[in-house]
This record gives sequence, structure tokens and C-alpha cells, in this order.
Amino acid sequence: MSTHRPPTLISSAQPSWRRRRLDPDHSLGLRLTLAATAAFLVLVPFALLALLVLGAWAPLHRLDTAVTHALHGYAVDHPAWVALMRIWSDVFAPMPLRAVALVLVIWLLRRGARRLALWAATTMVVGGLIGPLLKLLVGRDRPELLDPVARAAGYSFPSGHALNATLAAGVLLLVLLPYAGRGVARVALWVAAVLLTVVTGLSRVALGVHFTSDVLGGWLLGVAVVAATTAAFTSWRAHAGLRPVQPARDGVAPEVERHPGAA
Repeated sequence: MSTHRPPTLISSAQPSWRRRRLDPDHSLGLRLTLAATAAFLVLVPFALLALLVLGAWAPLHRLDTAVTHALHGYAVDHPAWVALMRIWSDVFAPMPLRAVALVLVIWLLRRGARRLALWAATTMVVGGLIGPLLKLLVGRDRPELLDPVARAAGYSFPSGHALNATLAAGVLLLVLLPYAGRGVARVALWVAAVLLTVVTGLSRVALGVHFTSDVLGGWLLGVAVVAATTAAFTSWRAHAGLRPVQPARDGVAPEVERHPGAA
């Protein structure tokens, strides 16, 4: 007596969205999810800080005022310190940093790294547009001091100097890391990027033209923009069949060092 089993149905259902995002076998989805999460986690503290600034939260206001007045008192008594901070602030102002980024973009284009050049330009442009827009939306006045040692026009939050220094440092770091090797040069590149970002922001507080929270907001927004554009570039790399990279270790396009037209 023969028995006939019904044919086995092969499920054609696709994995769920959640599984595609978190499954290591779906490397593109996993990397994009992690990168987007990282960018979101940076945007969250920026958004909270912006809300506290908009709401004139008393503890933040007291902290900002205390730091500003303490540094202003030091600046009034130390003209050489003020001169140094002014020079640093002018040399690493947004426009000079954008000029350096433009030179980098032209250099990448001449090497045939068109997509990498587009990533660098996009990062600087997006951040450069978001900063002034947020200044207008928040509308925070700059510190008002008796006998100021420096002056600046426009609104205060977030700091344009801190934002653009973060963008430029991030772009230069992630493009140049593949050329730094594995030794002292890599450490020096990281140190230079951190110093550019930190000292540029601190110079604005030292000169009394920004509150501490303005500078912190610029740093957070800059990191978020770099993280977001890097996530987009990582997505393109995966679609192009290029090997996965860890941007903080390898840069965004390590193959460009040896094969300029590869990115």
C-alpha cells in the first residue's frame, strides 16, 4: 500500500527586517545599522543640549556663566594668552579650514578618488549648512561681558568654530589614516586631529565669544555629521564589493593609497 506525502513547500518568505539589520550574515545591514545607531547616539545628547539651551535651564546657565567669567578674568590679566587664542582662533576659523578641505578634495580628484572626494566635500558642506541654520533656530545671544577681549557677530549656539574644526579634523583624519602606517605617524595624526578640535573650541570660550555649551554643541554636531556621512560611504563600499573597514582604524578608503581610482 503506497502512501503519498504532500510535496514539501519551500518557504520563500524573506527574513524579517529586524533579522536583516542584526544578522551577521547580512553584513551590509549590520554595518549600516551600527553606523546609523552610532550617529543617532551622538545626535541624542546634542538634541538634549539644544533643548536645555532653548529652555534656559538654570544649572547649565550657571555653569556657562561661571566658566565664562573665570576665563574672562584670566584673559584680562594675561594679554599674551589672549593674543595666542586670537591667533589660533583666526588660523583655524571655518573659512581657512574649508579652504584646506577644498585642497584635499582637489587632491583626491586628481588621484581619481572621486567618491572619496565627494564624501569629504559632502561632509564639510552638510555640516557647514546645518550650523548656521541651527544658530537661527536657537537664537542664543553671545556672552555679554564688561571690557571684552574679543567680539564676534551672530548667534552663539552651536559654535561654528567648534563645528567646522570637528568636521575638518574628522575628514582629514579618515582620509589620511591609510598613509600613516601603524606606528608613531598614526598616533601623531590622531593627536593632531584631537588638538585641532579641542583647542579651537576652547579658544572661543577663552576669548569670551561663546559659552561652554556652545562649543560642546558644535563638537557633538560635528561628530554626528561625520558619523552619518561615513555610514553612507560605508554603504557604498559594501555595494561596490570593497572589503569592510573600521574607519577609526583604517580610514574610510584605505585602498586609495595604493589604487587611487578605487574610491
